[in-house]
Amino acid sequence: MASEGNLTTGLRKVASLAGRYLSSGKPHHAQWLVTRKCNYRCVGCNVWKEQDEHELSTAEIKKGLTILKDSGIVELTISGGDPLLRPDIAEILDYASEHFITTVYDNGSMAAKKIDTLRKVDFVAISIDSLDETKNDAIKGIPGAWKNAMHAVDALQKEGIRVAVTPTISQKNLYEIMDLTTYFIGRGIPMWFCLYSYDTSVDTRQLFRIGKANDEFIITDKEAMVNLCDQLIETMKKNKNILMTKKLLQALRGLYETKEQRTWKCQALNQFLVVDHLGRVSGCHNHNFTCSIFDLPTQWKNKKFKTLQETYHNCTQCNYLCYIAYSLYGSPKSIISLACDQWKNIKILFK
Repeated sequence: MASEGNLTTGLRKVASLAGRYLSSGKPHHAQWLVTRKCNYRCVGCNVWKEQDEHELSTAEIKKGLTILKDSGIVELTISGGDPLLRPDIAEILDYASEHFITTVYDNGSMAAKKIDTLRKVDFVAISIDSLDETKNDAIKGIPGAWKNAMHAVDALQKEGIRVAVTPTISQKNLYEIMDLTTYFIGRGIPMWFCLYSYDTSVDTRQLFRIGKANDEFIITDKEAMVNLCDQLIETMKKNKNILMTKKLLQALRGLYETKEQRTWKCQALNQFLVVDHLGRVSGCHNHNFTCSIFDLPTQWKNKKFKTLQETYHNCTQCNYLCYIAYSLYGSPKSIISLACDQWKNIKILFK
């Protein structure tokens, strides 16, 4: 049972979020890549090859978070690199959790060591790509990665911290995603999915480079991918621990049907934005940064942003699932629908 203090804090958070949910003309989702430091060597990623010691200070990030709150952001994803490598991450997460529905991504190496740091966040996402220990470690590029991640899931679940497993679907693990899903939802652990994708931009001012094409990971069995989407949709009818929606899975399915179809228009810099470790803002990580987080309040309604919103709206260069989801659920009505569909219970905001 929540204490009186926690209940009051929760009510304040709900009231604040509700006001931002219903506001129009403002973004509601943000992803902040707070560091480019990473201790893994994932084969399908190049962040670890291009690490950067430079990043914003604690005070600067907290100032930026206040700006995001005032800009209308409701849902905040904190990632990297691995954000839990920052020595000040506890202070950052405490501050973020007061104002946003906050999700933290971890590659599985740090969460079990940071239990107290993670108690206030709404979700901790742990990356596990296979139930096969050897295969998972090969994908992550680090011996022991699978054991670390499985231990993290167990530790977080035991402590009552909301943990989800987030595999990246690729050709490398396509045929075992259902087994992975069945295993974790059978343990009452929610699942949501990333989709292997890669940067196509060659612009040197791209906000945050993540990866280039890797033939081992590019999904070539499109029929199997369509079947996977159908299986996940069917599974969702019986188990609510798949934290995706039918609408999103149908959009994903459309990318791999015989006649590929994109059933959405990108809402980058309209309904969502991305901030990198240096505080630079863009609609998504693929495109040029547009301004500093500290200049966002004065820049949001200028003509440059309106032009960029239209550019992003017509962009088809990526298949990143988070961007698809934010584009599909961009309006306040859709956000509330998504929250109800996934979480069912406003108690998610109470600690």
